[in-house]
Amino acid sequence: MNIRSLTRGDGVVIGAAVLLFIASFLDLYSIEGASDSVDIPSLWASGPVLLSVVLAGLIAAALIVVARGLPQAPKVAGLDLAPFGVAFAVFAAWSALGNVFDPAGGADNFGGGGDGPDAGLGLILALVATLVMAAAAVATPMVPALKGALLPAARPAAPQQPYGAQPPGGYGYPGAQQAAFGGGQPYGGQPQQGQPAAPPAADFSPFWFAVPVPRPLFAEDGSPTPIAELAPGTWYLAVEQRGQALVAQTQDGRRGVLQDTSGIQRG
Repeated sequence: MNIRSLTRGDGVVIGAAVLLFIASFLDLYSIEGASDSVDIPSLWASGPVLLSVVLAGLIAAALIVVARGLPQAPKVAGLDLAPFGVAFAVFAAWSALGNVFDPAGGADNFGGGGDGPDAGLGLILALVATLVMAAAAVATPMVPALKGALLPAARPAAPQQPYGAQPPGGYGYPGAQQAAFGGGQPYGGQPQQGQPAAPPAADFSPFWFAVPVPRPLFAEDGSPTPIAELAPGTWYLAVEQRGQALVAQTQDGRRGVLQDTSGIQRG
């Protein structure tokens, strides 16, 4: 799993899951005027709360993170894991809200007088955690601030090739100064004195780049189905330019068209 492919929204989901796990060990309800000798159960003692709030929320976070972190996430019934994670998060928040209004599950006061128990600290924190998780899961694809990479792309300390071999001339790794592909000038460099500049059609030199957020890579034949997803924090090789799009090569040798090149980090 590539943790650098996680977004800020995924970080919020992970934080909410940690808060939910901590809340599960706290009080399920509180009784006004109860003595210290009264044993108040935690969220794990209630089957409905455990299944519909705690486990549903933790499963939601796991599905969302796995779907984002794996290069090719498995599918369930032909659907990606992420929508299932969002659905579990919303369900957990809805269930937590219902349990806050009725923490005792319909037993008003355990057979005595009075108004019955109130929601405990654990149940209140579980509601907060699941609401934050559901909001982050739903808003991440739509809010640019949440779509940004959780961890910035790390530049390697020393030049090294992902394929284990030194590339030919022009395949300059980030920071390396090498001759351009095909005998031209290095990318972004100036022609040497007395040497004519290469024509625009042959001016492209392969270069390394990283994407700011996960981007789909489409087949070169124009098929609308992505063949891979480029993840932040990983360097990819651009081998050709087609208008505003780039033909990129992944570390396993697959080639495809990156249509959205906005904000890419060049090596």
